[in-house]
Amino acid sequence: MSQNKVLVGIGAVFTVLMMSVFTVSETEKAIKFKLGEIVASDYSAGLHFKFPLVNNVKKFDARILTLDSSPERFLTAEKKNVIVDSFVKWRIGDVNTFYTAVAGDVYQANVRLDQIIKDAFRSEFSKRDIKQLVSTDRSAVREALIAKTVAGAANLGIEIVDVQVKRIDLPSEVSQSVYRRMEAERARVAREFRSQGSEAAERVRADADKQKEIILANAYRDAEVVKGSGDATASDVYAKAYGADVEFYAFYRSMAAYKHSFENASNIMVTEPNSEFFKYFKSIK
Repeated sequence: MSQNKVLVGIGAVFTVLMMSVFTVSETEKAIKFKLGEIVASDYSAGLHFKFPLVNNVKKFDARILTLDSSPERFLTAEKKNVIVDSFVKWRIGDVNTFYTAVAGDVYQANVRLDQIIKDAFRSEFSKRDIKQLVSTDRSAVREALIAKTVAGAANLGIEIVDVQVKRIDLPSEVSQSVYRRMEAERARVAREFRSQGSEAAERVRADADKQKEIILANAYRDAEVVKGSGDATASDVYAKAYGADVEFYAFYRSMAAYKHSFENASNIMVTEPNSEFFKYFKSIK
């Protein structure tokens, strides 16, 4: 019987001892309460002690959490709607404030933080037009959003790690209008290019026609010069030949004329028989 009492006593001591210690891992934050009042929260990873029945401990995830917001519409500076899909990376900064503000509930923290983020987006997007939102460096928008949400998140005991815009879309009705404008602009540019091409082609054709006329004129001029030079040379040869032997030259020219005149049997010549043309048909004295 006494042995049983010893075992019971040892079990009770062991139970009390187990109820007097708690562990905090590297991925956790812990708060120790004394009769419902927070008495400590700055616990490092490791083994810690508490008074059984007097103290109780709550633990929270200290890792980076993600708030993936549903796409939301915001107005730009030009009063046009854009649909923004974004996410936020956050973690518990001040665990006491986190517990006090949202009772340590991650869901409630996401709800409250989502409203803060949307207010920041609304404020920031209202300062920029669509072109700036699309073309501006995303890091500038990110830094502005973080700066606007840090204070509000700190009131919830939350530390903002990152705010990122995944996608910015236009509503379908606006997208169709933008696409039509883009299509009209591309068509205008295409017409301009075609017009410039036609103008360039006309210039090329006109220059080619001009060069053709110049080449033909130069060729005709050179041909005429060569022909004139040949005629002059021929005339000079004829003159020299005539001067060397007038009678032979006359005879040679007459023979050439006879050959040309009588080369076809059907040729007919009407002239007097005693004309000068037939003088070499007569007997030579």
